[in-house]
Amino acid sequence: MTGTQARRDPVVVVTGASQGIGAAIAERFASGLPAARLALVARNGQRLEQVARECRRSGTQAEIFPADLTDPGQVEQMAQAVQRRFGAVDVLINNAGRWRGGAVQDLPVSEFSLALQENLVSAFAVTRAFVPAMIERRQGDIFFTSSTSGLEGLANNAAYCAAKHGVTGLARALRAELSARGIRVCCVYPGATDTPTWEGSDADVSRFMSAADVAQVFFDAYQLSRRSMVEDIILRPPKSD
Repeated sequence: MTGTQARRDPVVVVTGASQGIGAAIAERFASGLPAARLALVARNGQRLEQVARECRRSGTQAEIFPADLTDPGQVEQMAQAVQRRFGAVDVLINNAGRWRGGAVQDLPVSEFSLALQENLVSAFAVTRAFVPAMIERRQGDIFFTSSTSGLEGLANNAAYCAAKHGVTGLARALRAELSARGIRVCCVYPGATDTPTWEGSDADVSRFMSAADVAQVFFDAYQLSRRSMVEDIILRPPKSD
Protein backbone atom coordinates (compact mmCIF):
# COMPACT_ATOMS: atom_id res chain seq x y z
CA MET A 1 0.00 0.00 0.00
CA THR A 2 1.40 3.37 -0.94
CA GLY A 3 1.35 6.41 1.32
CA THR A 4 -1.26 8.06 -0.89
CA GLN A 5 -3.59 5.06 -0.72
CA ALA A 6 -3.20 4.79 3.04
CA ARG A 7 -4.35 8.37 3.51
CA ARG A 8 -7.78 8.06 1.93
CA ASP A 9 -9.57 6.82 5.05
CA PRO A 10 -7.09 7.26 7.91
CA VAL A 11 -7.86 6.35 11.49
CA VAL A 12 -7.34 9.59 13.42
CA VAL A 13 -7.19 9.78 17.21
CA VAL A 14 -7.70 13.23 18.76
CA THR A 15 -7.27 13.62 22.51
CA GLY A 16 -8.77 16.56 24.31
CA ALA A 17 -11.41 16.55 21.58
CA SER A 18 -14.37 17.73 23.65
CA GLN A 19 -13.76 21.46 23.17
CA GLY A 20 -11.40 24.17 21.97
CA ILE A 21 -8.50 23.26 19.71
CA GLY A 22 -9.18 19.53 19.94
CA ALA A 23 -12.78 19.88 18.79
CA ALA A 24 -11.65 22.18 15.97
CA ILE A 25 -9.04 19.63 14.85
CA ALA A 26 -11.62 16.85 14.78
CA GLU A 27 -14.05 18.96 12.77
CA ARG A 28 -11.32 20.03 10.32
CA PHE A 29 -10.29 16.44 9.61
CA ALA A 30 -13.96 15.49 9.23
CA SER A 31 -14.63 18.25 6.68
CA GLY A 32 -11.35 17.74 4.82
CA LEU A 33 -11.31 13.95 4.82
CA PRO A 34 -14.91 12.73 5.06
CA ALA A 35 -13.75 9.11 4.69
CA ALA A 36 -11.57 9.42 7.78
CA ARG A 37 -12.48 7.44 10.88
CA LEU A 38 -12.23 9.59 13.98
CA ALA A 39 -11.65 8.40 17.53
CA LEU A 40 -12.44 11.28 19.87
CA VAL A 41 -11.00 11.11 23.37
CA ALA A 42 -11.57 13.24 26.48
CA ARG A 43 -13.01 12.97 29.98
CA ASN A 44 -16.40 14.48 29.20
CA GLY A 45 -18.45 12.02 27.17
CA GLN A 46 -21.40 14.38 26.74
CA ARG A 47 -19.31 17.10 25.13
CA LEU A 48 -17.45 14.50 23.07
CA GLU A 49 -20.73 13.28 21.63
CA GLN A 50 -21.65 16.83 20.60
CA VAL A 51 -18.36 17.12 18.71
CA ALA A 52 -18.87 13.69 17.16
CA ARG A 53 -22.31 14.68 15.90
CA GLU A 54 -20.82 17.76 14.27
CA CYS A 55 -18.14 15.63 12.59
CA ARG A 56 -20.74 13.17 11.31
CA ARG A 57 -22.44 15.96 9.38
CA SER A 58 -19.59 15.58 6.87
CA GLY A 59 -20.30 11.87 6.53
CA THR A 60 -17.32 11.00 8.71
CA GLN A 61 -17.39 7.99 10.98
CA ALA A 62 -16.75 9.48 14.43
CA GLU A 63 -16.83 7.52 17.68
CA ILE A 64 -16.20 8.66 21.23
CA PHE A 65 -13.88 7.04 23.76
CA PRO A 66 -14.24 8.81 27.13
CA ALA A 67 -11.17 8.38 29.34
CA ASP A 68 -9.13 10.10 32.01
CA LEU A 69 -5.70 10.16 30.40
CA THR A 70 -3.93 10.77 33.71
CA ASP A 71 -4.88 7.18 34.60
CA PRO A 72 -2.55 4.72 32.77
CA GLY A 73 -5.13 1.95 33.09
CA GLN A 74 -7.77 4.02 31.33
CA VAL A 75 -5.26 4.93 28.62
CA GLU A 76 -4.62 1.25 27.90
CA GLN A 77 -8.34 0.45 27.88
CA MET A 78 -9.03 3.37 25.55
CA ALA A 79 -6.27 2.37 23.13
CA GLN A 80 -7.48 -1.21 23.03
CA ALA A 81 -11.06 -0.07 22.40
CA VAL A 82 -9.97 2.23 19.56
CA GLN A 83 -7.94 -0.50 17.87
CA ARG A 84 -10.74 -3.04 18.25
CA ARG A 85 -13.14 -0.60 16.63
CA PHE A 86 -10.98 0.82 13.85
CA GLY A 87 -7.75 -1.15 13.63
CA ALA A 88 -4.28 0.42 13.50
CA VAL A 89 -4.11 4.17 14.01
CA ASP A 90 -2.68 6.34 11.22
CA VAL A 91 -2.74 9.75 12.92
CA LEU A 92 -2.37 10.45 16.62
CA ILE A 93 -3.00 13.99 17.80
CA ASN A 94 -1.91 14.46 21.41
CA ASN A 95 -3.90 17.56 22.23
CA ALA A 96 -5.22 16.90 25.75
CA GLY A 97 -3.94 19.23 28.42
CA ARG A 98 -4.88 21.84 30.98
CA TRP A 99 -3.47 25.15 32.11
CA ARG A 100 -2.51 25.46 35.78
CA GLY A 101 -0.93 28.72 36.86
CA GLY A 102 0.36 30.40 39.96
CA ALA A 103 3.49 31.85 41.49
CA VAL A 104 6.03 29.23 42.57
CA GLN A 105 5.71 30.08 46.25
CA ASP A 106 1.91 29.74 46.09
CA LEU A 107 1.66 26.61 43.94
CA PRO A 108 1.33 23.33 45.88
CA VAL A 109 3.63 20.53 44.78
CA SER A 110 0.53 18.44 44.12
CA GLU A 111 -0.70 21.03 41.59
CA PHE A 112 2.69 21.10 39.87
CA SER A 113 2.69 17.30 39.64
CA LEU A 114 -0.85 17.30 38.30
CA ALA A 115 0.12 19.77 35.57
CA LEU A 116 2.86 17.37 34.47
CA GLN A 117 0.43 14.45 34.53
CA GLU A 118 -2.25 16.26 32.51
CA ASN A 119 0.02 17.78 29.87
CA LEU A 120 3.12 15.58 29.60
CA VAL A 121 2.78 12.15 31.20
CA SER A 122 -0.62 11.59 29.60
CA ALA A 123 0.81 12.40 26.14
CA PHE A 124 3.61 9.91 26.71
CA ALA A 125 1.18 7.22 27.86
CA VAL A 126 -1.12 7.68 24.87
CA THR A 127 1.78 7.70 22.42
CA ARG A 128 3.28 4.59 23.99
CA ALA A 129 -0.05 2.82 23.56
CA PHE A 130 -0.39 3.53 19.83
CA VAL A 131 3.15 3.76 18.48
CA PRO A 132 4.00 0.00 18.32
CA ALA A 133 1.46 -0.56 15.53
CA MET A 134 2.86 2.43 13.64
CA ILE A 135 6.38 1.02 13.95
CA GLU A 136 5.18 -2.36 12.72
CA ARG A 137 3.52 -0.76 9.67
CA ARG A 138 6.37 1.74 9.18
CA GLN A 139 3.88 4.54 8.74
CA GLY A 140 2.11 7.10 10.85
CA ASP A 141 1.81 10.70 11.95
CA ILE A 142 2.09 11.87 15.56
CA PHE A 143 1.23 15.42 16.56
CA PHE A 144 1.73 17.15 19.89
CA THR A 145 0.00 20.34 20.97
CA SER A 146 2.58 22.17 23.00
CA SER A 147 2.36 25.95 23.52
CA THR A 148 4.49 29.01 23.15
CA SER A 149 4.89 28.43 26.90
CA GLY A 150 6.92 25.40 25.85
CA LEU A 151 9.48 27.70 24.25
CA GLU A 152 9.87 30.44 26.84
CA GLY A 153 9.48 31.17 30.53
CA LEU A 154 6.51 33.14 31.82
CA ALA A 155 6.03 34.51 35.33
CA ASN A 156 3.34 32.81 37.42
CA ASN A 157 3.29 29.96 34.92
CA ALA A 158 5.97 27.57 36.17
CA ALA A 159 3.88 24.39 36.14
CA TYR A 160 2.47 24.88 32.66
CA CYS A 161 5.80 26.07 31.22
CA ALA A 162 7.60 23.07 32.69
CA ALA A 163 4.98 20.67 31.36
CA LYS A 164 4.95 22.15 27.87
CA HIS A 165 8.75 22.33 27.72
CA GLY A 166 8.55 18.62 28.52
CA VAL A 167 6.16 18.07 25.60
CA THR A 168 8.67 19.82 23.35
CA GLY A 169 11.45 17.50 24.52
CA LEU A 170 9.25 14.43 24.18
CA ALA A 171 8.33 15.32 20.61
CA ARG A 172 11.94 15.91 19.62
CA ALA A 173 13.17 12.69 21.21
CA LEU A 174 10.38 10.72 19.59
CA ARG A 175 11.17 12.26 16.21
CA ALA A 176 14.79 11.16 16.56
CA GLU A 177 13.63 7.61 17.29
CA LEU A 178 10.96 7.29 14.62
CA SER A 179 11.71 9.45 11.58
CA ALA A 180 13.77 6.69 9.93
CA ARG A 181 10.85 4.29 10.43
CA GLY A 182 8.39 6.21 8.28
CA ILE A 183 6.70 8.00 11.19
CA ARG A 184 6.44 11.78 11.17
CA VAL A 185 6.38 13.73 14.44
CA CYS A 186 5.21 17.33 14.48
CA CYS A 187 4.94 19.66 17.46
CA VAL A 188 2.62 22.67 17.28
CA TYR A 189 3.10 25.69 19.56
CA PRO A 190 -0.04 27.85 19.68
CA GLY A 191 -0.01 31.21 21.40
CA ALA A 192 -3.14 32.75 22.88
CA THR A 193 -6.17 31.06 21.30
CA ASP A 194 -9.86 31.75 21.78
CA THR A 195 -10.97 28.63 23.68
CA PRO A 196 -13.13 27.91 26.76
CA THR A 197 -9.95 28.03 28.88
CA TRP A 198 -10.37 31.80 29.05
CA GLU A 199 -13.98 31.77 30.25
CA GLY A 200 -14.34 33.80 33.42
CA SER A 201 -11.13 35.75 32.83
CA ASP A 202 -10.84 39.38 31.79
CA ALA A 203 -8.83 38.50 28.67
CA ASP A 204 -9.86 40.15 25.40
CA VAL A 205 -10.26 36.99 23.32
CA SER A 206 -11.13 39.07 20.25
CA ARG A 207 -7.37 39.61 19.92
CA PHE A 208 -6.60 35.89 20.11
CA MET A 209 -6.25 33.33 17.34
CA SER A 210 -9.23 31.18 16.46
CA ALA A 211 -9.18 27.47 17.27
CA ALA A 212 -10.11 26.83 13.63
CA ASP A 213 -6.93 28.54 12.42
CA VAL A 214 -4.81 26.43 14.77
CA ALA A 215 -6.61 23.27 13.64
CA GLN A 216 -5.87 24.12 10.02
CA VAL A 217 -2.12 23.80 10.49
CA PHE A 218 -2.48 20.25 11.84
CA PHE A 219 -4.51 19.30 8.80
CA ASP A 220 -2.16 20.99 6.34
CA ALA A 221 0.92 19.34 7.87
CA TYR A 222 -0.73 15.94 7.60
CA GLN A 223 -1.70 16.54 3.97
CA LEU A 224 1.91 16.96 2.83
CA SER A 225 3.35 14.11 0.79
CA ARG A 226 5.36 11.51 2.66
CA ARG A 227 8.49 13.11 1.18
CA SER A 228 8.11 16.03 3.58
CA MET A 229 7.87 16.39 7.35
CA VAL A 230 7.02 19.51 9.32
CA GLU A 231 8.88 19.37 12.61
CA ASP A 232 7.71 22.45 14.52
CA ILE A 233 5.00 25.04 13.94
CA ILE A 234 4.80 28.23 16.03
CA LEU A 235 1.60 30.26 15.91
CA ARG A 236 1.01 33.62 17.60
CA PRO A 237 -1.68 36.27 17.29
CA PRO A 238 -0.46 39.51 15.69
CA LYS A 239 0.84 42.11 18.10
CA SER A 240 -1.58 44.89 18.85
CA ASP A 241 -0.89 48.56 19.48
